[in-house]
Amino acid sequence: MKKTYNGSCHCGKVRFQALIDLAEGTGRCNCSICTKSRGWGAIVKPEAFTLLSGEEELSLYQFGTHSTEHLFCRHCGIRPFGRGNVPEIGGAYVSVNVTCLDDVTTEELSTAPVMYMDGRNNNWFAPPAETRYL
Repeated sequence: MKKTYNGSCHCGKVRFQALIDLAEGTGRCNCSICTKSRGWGAIVKPEAFTLLSGEEELSLYQFGTHSTEHLFCRHCGIRPFGRGNVPEIGGAYVSVNVTCLDDVTTEELSTAPVMYMDGRNNNWFAPPAETRYL
């Protein structure tokens, strides 16, 4: 069931709301940035995401194909969400860092299905051989 969650970065300068059904699944990836930042995302369409404050506090980092905007708070360094456009997953999207949801419960997080992607080998639709470290 979709639920509206409130989220923020660590210092609170970036705040957002997102309509997410965590039961639809979340994702973890072994690409270089997700591995280093311990990313854990839930993909939503842009219309299901509202940035409430802090657009001017966000810094952008891109690499590789530049298909994703890796956004982080320039004050605390936390990556509350990213956005991009990948036709293979339905076009424009926002990837919400589920650990930045302020009102998510530990039960919701512990029962949310996790899909693993082998981004390190550009095999985005298959899990890597090892996922325990993700």
